[in-house]
Amino acid sequence: MKRQSGLKRFAAVFIPLLLMMVFILFPFYWTFVTSVKPQDELYGAVVTYWPGHITFEAYSKLFTTTVNFFAAMKNSFIVASLTTIVSLTASTLAAYAFSRYQFTGRKILMCTFLCNNMFPTVLLLIPLYTIMRKMGLLYTPASLVLSYTTFTIPFSVWLLLGFLNDLPMSLEEAALVDGCNRGSAFLKIILPILGPCLVATGVYIFMTSWNEYTFAMMFTNTDTRTIPVALKSLIGQLGVQWDLLTAGGIITIIPVCIMFFFAQKRLVEGLTAGAVKG
Repeated sequence: MKRQSGLKRFAAVFIPLLLMMVFILFPFYWTFVTSVKPQDELYGAVVTYWPGHITFEAYSKLFTTTVNFFAAMKNSFIVASLTTIVSLTASTLAAYAFSRYQFTGRKILMCTFLCNNMFPTVLLLIPLYTIMRKMGLLYTPASLVLSYTTFTIPFSVWLLLGFLNDLPMSLEEAALVDGCNRGSAFLKIILPILGPCLVATGVYIFMTSWNEYTFAMMFTNTDTRTIPVALKSLIGQLGVQWDLLTAGGIITIIPVCIMFFFAQKRLVEGLTAGAVKG
């Protein structure tokens, strides 16, 4: 009886999880397999689920063709890093102000931040394009950084606000009694405690900026285009360069995987922070 109940539990829990894992991981597996297939298998009539001969020619070709993938990676890293720094700084200060101060229009501003994510980002293309052109920032990394902050800051403020609201005021009051002012109390007491939540928010901002395509397509040119735009150029009217496209996709997810590997502990802490009261 125990063995039968154990088998039923295994069938009810682990088999659905296994099927879900296969469903989630198969696209990544297929992308990698496609990137290492030789040309005759890639465009052959017979579909193969593992290449008979593994070749990394697509990866070397990706950095030597006209795509200039290395420059696109550099541009994406600069834009994502600057967006993370700007958005995280502004969001942390804004969330602290919303959490610790009561001022006129506080609820209206918070609702405005929340409603900002209700609208598609494509609605901002024309006004932002006009603003960037008048400011002389069009086709520069600064145009993307400023554009990305329009939707990363509102969400980040709400993400940090939930954690700050659960921090007791007694921590800052004790620091103020010991001689700290409001600024030093924030830097020495609150900011270190915010570490896990800042990591979680920073990962969200970085990934959003790293993968964004719509604004990058409008606000960049050949010299400043990012990875998503560079990969789109591999899709032409006469066909798709599947080997280069999949190789670029694999290289694109490597920095994100490395970041998750080193930040996974703090990421889980930050995502669950403020979720439980009491």
